[in-house]
Amino acid sequence: MKRHVFITGGTGYMGRSLIVELLKRGHQVRALVRSGSEKKLPSGCAAVTGDALKAESYAAQVPPADTFVQLVGTPSPNPRKAQLFREVDLASGLAGIAAAKQAGVEHFVYVSVAHPAPIMQDYIQVRAECEEALRQSGMGATILRPWYVLGPGHQWPYLLLPMYAVASLLPGSRETARRLGLVTLRQMITALAGAVENPARDVRVLEVPAIRDGRLPIED
Repeated sequence: MKRHVFITGGTGYMGRSLIVELLKRGHQVRALVRSGSEKKLPSGCAAVTGDALKAESYAAQVPPADTFVQLVGTPSPNPRKAQLFREVDLASGLAGIAAAKQAGVEHFVYVSVAHPAPIMQDYIQVRAECEEALRQSGMGATILRPWYVLGPGHQWPYLLLPMYAVASLLPGSRETARRLGLVTLRQMITALAGAVENPARDVRVLEVPAIRDGRLPIED
């Protein structure tokens, strides 16, 4: 079934690749952009001008989308960006949820973060608040929880792979190593496209193992 998809963060690290994949699969895609950034979108994607932090600036243009994908976030998050997490990640997440609900969207796809974790508590807190807002919204939702997404310009964590291999063998750290494992950009795009094509009726959460596996949980 072909979907009408509305995306925020479509010019970013995951956004452009996801748009290309969805268009290749035959879906209709529109993306929210700031004025002047329209040319950054892949060919075939319609641009909607607005402010991702203000639902009222674009909510009326979300219809006829049946699926909303929220990808806006602070680039290269680190513990020093706590204020930006609230000003950008939280504000855009809540704005997206409000705009989608107002537009009657059936399915909301949200990229959160793997947790619990020993670091990045401010980032995790913001993402958890958006997850809770989604649960309260009444919309069907798919929440993806990667820890770090490997891809062009995001490759230094490959150096950590030996550490992950050892941790995955130890009973005391095996579960944490799985939950906070690394995923590739290709795995994320496949999981996101799969979520778009198979909307959840309630709230579905995809942790790192499910993102890597590429198979969605079966709903009752």
